[in-house]
Amino acid sequence: MPLETTLILFKPDAVRKNLVGQVLARFEGAGLKIRGLKMMRLSDALLREHYAHIAAKPFFPEVQAFMQQSPVVALALAGENAVAKVRELLGPTDSKKAAKGTIRGDLGVDMMVNVCHASDSVEAAAAEVKRFFADAEVF
Repeated sequence: MPLETTLILFKPDAVRKNLVGQVLARFEGAGLKIRGLKMMRLSDALLREHYAHIAAKPFFPEVQAFMQQSPVVALALAGENAVAKVRELLGPTDSKKAAKGTIRGDLGVDMMVNVCHASDSVEAAAAEVKRFFADAEVF
């Protein structure tokens, strides 16, 4: 099994509802290890880069406003097949479609208010970890 590092962003809903510790405990309980962790505010430029695939869409300003409602917590997690494992633990992006027992099924609200962003591939994870963490911040 390949050892991977993936990016998680605890979205403003998770931060405001004090869910970060509870969700982090689920990730650690599944055998994932913290490689980097920090709280930060997301700039317009960083959000445009991170969400480049939707930045031209008419709903992007709503996403941007949501992601800037509060600081977020950026997390680099490592483990065997970390990308797939995290996505399985989270459940589908749309919390309304997520099964109970998944993080989004238990704690999410909808497509945007869904607790966490998670990298969707090994390649995306590598780029996203570099986007949110300096090399010296990942251990």
